[in-house]
Parts: sequence; structure tokens; C-alpha cells
Amino acid sequence: MVSPLQAVGIQAVDIARPIRQPRHRLVQEDGVSQAVRLALLQPDCGAVLILFDGDDDCPADLGPTVQAWAAAVAADTPCRVVLAHREYEAWFLAAIESLRGRRGVRNDAEPHPDPERPRGAKEQLEARMQPGASYLETTDQPAFSALLSLPDAYRRSRSFRKLADSFANLVRANGA
Repeated sequence: MVSPLQAVGIQAVDIARPIRQPRHRLVQEDGVSQAVRLALLQPDCGAVLILFDGDDDCPADLGPTVQAWAAAVAADTPCRVVLAHREYEAWFLAAIESLRGRRGVRNDAEPHPDPERPRGAKEQLEARMQPGASYLETTDQPAFSALLSLPDAYRRSRSFRKLADSFANLVRANGA
């Protein structure tokens, strides 16, 4: 099976362990600066990608502000900021077919018609799970991310397209 990166001629990308920060830190200049400095301390850091939930903020308004803060600290290291519109879990709603039958998601679960619109994507996700099953962010988010259909998420979610395009730009900036 060919990975999405291999499909465009990229054989491997090394990704460091994520540096998790609470959202409230990433909407403050000092919090962004600290996160970028920590990322730059990683061995062979060739780029920085900052990703967090937009919640009720407009990504088109908040994103450029956070991008400017991050770029000022990153200096010559390519850096991109992406806000998941409302919640990261909206991407799971966009590509729910790829999660059917896994970790409690019903076999007949349907994608949300506008996955980035509702507030409460986690609750929308639970509504697509079997009775008694619940979504646990700390364990289900990484597992669902590994199962997610990237083409479906890309097709149905504008903020996921922003993530994919930003990641591609960072990879290209590193010569791939």
C-alpha cells in the first residue's frame, strides 16, 4: 500500500513527539513563543507545525495573529499555524466512514453534512457510537487519527485542507 506522502514522491518524514500545550497558552504570545522555542530544541527540527482547536474563534482571524507570533520566534525555521475549525473531532465527523466498526463507532455512522459547523463535535461523535460507548479524547483521538481517511477529511473539511496544505508546504520547505 502506498502512503499519501509516497504518492507524491516523499519517502519518509520524521516527526518528533508532539509538544502538548493547553489551548489557552496558544492564544497568548508568550505561550506560543515558549512552544516554538521547545520545538526548536528538538534534534534536527526542520519545521514547526502548531495545531489547536479554534473553538469559537474564527481561524481566519486568530490564525494570522498566532502565525506572526510563531514566525517571529521560529526565525529561519519554516513554521505554520493551523486551527481546527471549532474542534479537532470535526475531522472525525467528516470522515466517519473510516471509523465505522472501530472503537465503538456504529457500522452505520454517517458523516455530518457540515462537520465544522456544530459546537460540540465530541458529542456529535458520541451520537455516532454504539449505546454505552463514549469518546475519550486521550485514547480515542490518537487511535481515530491513525484510522482517519485523509481523502474524506480533505474533501469535507476546510480546516483539514488547511492542515494538509500547511504540512505539504513545510515538507517542501525542507527540500522534499
